[in-house]
Amino acid sequence: MRGVDLLQVVGISEMLVSGDPTDVLVTYSLGSCIGLAVYDPVLHVGALIHCMLPLSSIDLQKAQRNPFMFTDTGVSALLKELFGRGATRNRLIAKVAGASNLLDDQNRFNIGQRNMAVLRKILWKNGILLAKEDVGGSIPRSVYFHVVDGRTVVRASGQEYEL
Repeated sequence: MRGVDLLQVVGISEMLVSGDPTDVLVTYSLGSCIGLAVYDPVLHVGALIHCMLPLSSIDLQKAQRNPFMFTDTGVSALLKELFGRGATRNRLIAKVAGASNLLDDQNRFNIGQRNMAVLRKILWKNGILLAKEDVGGSIPRSVYFHVVDGRTVVRASGQEYEL
């Protein structure tokens, strides 16, 4: 029997990597931000990141201080960390939620769409495809990533479902 799962909160512009099977990594209230969960089922190691903005080029100093704020630098750092722990590209399972237009109802900034475009490009360059996604629309989402088996659960609008 497994012990009690421990919730590890991933805040905005943060990333956590874990190989502890009792950890559940969670990030709350994804609007235009993306919550990306990546898992290696052989090593039983995974990561969850909450990226706020697509490109670090808008503020290189801020990106240097906190690469996880930006999708381009954050996802690259996440992959580098997983590869450093022995993960391989062909085993990685990637799932994403968020990228809505929650605060941009007239689509002036398209931050969610831009976050997804940058994410897809980085994953594609690394030979990784998204296994599942729940993106777009106008609802906030929370993501729960179970390190023990890579299960990724989304909570949104009072519902819970697995990616």
